Amino acid sequence: MALSQGTGTVLLAGTVSDSHTWNLVFLELFLQEQGRRVVNLGPCVPEELLVRHCRTDAPDLVVISSVNGHGWTDGLAAITRLRAEPDLAGLPVVIGGKLGLDGRDDADGVARLRDAGFDAVFDDGDLVAFERFLTALTVAPSAAAGRPA
Repeated sequence: MALSQGTGTVLLAGTVSDSHTWNLVFLELFLQEQGRRVVNLGPCVPEELLVRHCRTDAPDLVVISSVNGHGWTDGLAAITRLRAEPDLAGLPVVIGGKLGLDGRDDADGVARLRDAGFDAVFDDGDLVAFERFLTALTVAPSAAAGRPA
């Protein structure tokens, strides 16, 4: 699926254990400022609810955000569940925020999440990298998602 410049539906969700909302409000506003339609599922989203909304809302992109430090484990469970569904296998999905508790970069954690099926991982809430990803996804969706064009 391609995000056209200023269009496209983004499904936004917090991880299952993360009750924070400020990050989701910030991301919703950020995405809306770029002209995207945002369906914000809010915090503490169970994997089954995420799968259901991926089907009913037909998003062009799923953004999962976590700031409680459990993004590595919660994100792995979410992407594993999403990628288990054949009809959602090609859906671009990213995760970002404060994914770990120790505040250090975790290249192994990023690799695990990418290997599990995330198209991009933005550890420590790298908004500039996220914006570049969105731009690349808009211009060349298959290249941005790490798939052959």
